[in-house]
Amino acid sequence: MEKTVQFLKDAKIFFIATIDGDKPRVRPFGALNVYNNKLYFISANTKDVFNQLVKNNNTEICACTPDGRWIRISGKVEVDNTIEAKKAMLDANPDLRMMYNENDGIMEVFFLKNATSTISSFTEAPIIEKF
Repeated sequence: MEKTVQFLKDAKIFFIATIDGDKPRVRPFGALNVYNNKLYFISANTKDVFNQLVKNNNTEICACTPDGRWIRISGKVEVDNTIEAKKAMLDANPDLRMMYNENDGIMEVFFLKNATSTISSFTEAPIIEKF
């Protein structure tokens, strides 16, 4: 997942899609972390996005870069309630400590599983990673 992570970091902002009933919802995210060889994201358990992911853990992530490349990552998410995973996320993204702490009862981290990432462009063959 090395190329996937680097692409998301280069893009800075990526969009996570969820399902709300029978409607799609897409939101921007910026924080990520690799912990225990898994790609993690963060949200609050008070947000619709978190509740939608718990209800239906299928998701797709999309981002693009100014050089004309884009990424699509599809998979399932799983919540990780361990303090260690939460602390790792905050350590990797220290600005998040203004909003969360690992013991606040609000912060949630989740990781992708059974994921397929495809990095595409108009000029090169797709790069596919599974993790």
